[in-house]
Amino acid sequence: MEGMTLYIILAAVFGLYMAWGIGANDVANAMATSTGAKAISMRQAFLIAAVFEFAGAVLAGGAVTATIRSGMLDTGDLAGDPELLIFGMLSALLAAAVWLNLASRNGWPVSTTHSIVGAIVGFAIVGIGFEAVKWAKVGTIVMSWVVSPLLAGIVAFLIFRTVQWLILDREDPLAQAKRWVPVYMFFAAFNISLVTLLKGLTHIGLDLDTRQTYLLSAAIGVAIAVLGWALIRRIQPLPGADRDNHFATVERVFAVLMIVTACSMAFAHGSNDVANAVGPVAAVISTATSGQVQQTSSMPPWILLLGGAGIVFGLMTYGRAVMRTVGEQITALTPSRGFAAEMAAAATIVLASGTGLPISTTHTLVGAVLGVGMARGIAAINLQVVRNIFVSWVVTVPAGALLSVVFFLIFRAVF
Repeated sequence: MEGMTLYIILAAVFGLYMAWGIGANDVANAMATSTGAKAISMRQAFLIAAVFEFAGAVLAGGAVTATIRSGMLDTGDLAGDPELLIFGMLSALLAAAVWLNLASRNGWPVSTTHSIVGAIVGFAIVGIGFEAVKWAKVGTIVMSWVVSPLLAGIVAFLIFRTVQWLILDREDPLAQAKRWVPVYMFFAAFNISLVTLLKGLTHIGLDLDTRQTYLLSAAIGVAIAVLGWALIRRIQPLPGADRDNHFATVERVFAVLMIVTACSMAFAHGSNDVANAVGPVAAVISTATSGQVQQTSSMPPWILLLGGAGIVFGLMTYGRAVMRTVGEQITALTPSRGFAAEMAAAATIVLASGTGLPISTTHTLVGAVLGVGMARGIAAINLQVVRNIFVSWVVTVPAGALLSVVFFLIFRAVF
């Protein structure tokens, strides 16, 4: 195909930019509760993300990916014009990346999946026609704006209520924490293992049936709980600092738990969301090299490495604003509250994976943080920050679509 090398270079550059945007926005989300609760420092968050996001992206990011993300349109419409698909995917990548850049700069946690989907819708309407878009799929995305945060918020509210009832409101909260936190560790590790196994690891040859997936997740949960129990036993009350009910020490116990959830969430996130950056890249490379539009395309390992590296770099250079919004500005987080939010997010993602509910990791986590805040009353929530976040969610799909239309028209004019 004429211009093949240039198309591949552009796809790699735009894919790297998109991965950078995912790191700056989505990964910052995944780490925000841990840093906001002061369970880990910013530097530790960067280190954890660098290791576990990269591992998740490269090991479990996918050997084969659908060329058109989320089944938004039918490749049959493009069979006679492969260059149209290339221009469309390049436009979608660049549009989503630019939107993520803008959102991250302003500290708005937005959905990377919705950014790329909005961008694909925009190119499809202009490049192929209004009827080429699967509008029912767009409807499920709109529904997820409500479903994700509401479900996660309710779950987080209930989890934090159990923490209050079993530990914080008891006569000896430190003793209760040492008794119950390993149980929470089991459920946290079990849930996040399920997220990872249900969403990612078939690509490295680990193709488990449902029963095996649940048994392996339970085994990982037990191992983490036993390790956590051994660590927690060694935590001694701080002399003088927390004479009243040992609350500061209790939060130190929960901080151990949050390190576990931060590592696990980073791996699960890397394995799942790297596809938003590398899926369109694989589509462009496959089409450019073969000269034909294919429904699926193989994923060269270097693309996953590119995606993983971009994600880590994005978090380190630009992730602080979103981390502060989610971790500090919605509501004040402690390790026990942050844990409840992360656990609720993981549980909601597991539930959605099993039932096919359309959800966004970003919306789920923000909803969970809101739920924890609600457990302390509406006054504990910064409503202005919440309003700005909701507006940014609603704007994401049309913004991605509009930018994509502009870039598509430019590419078609230039090439």
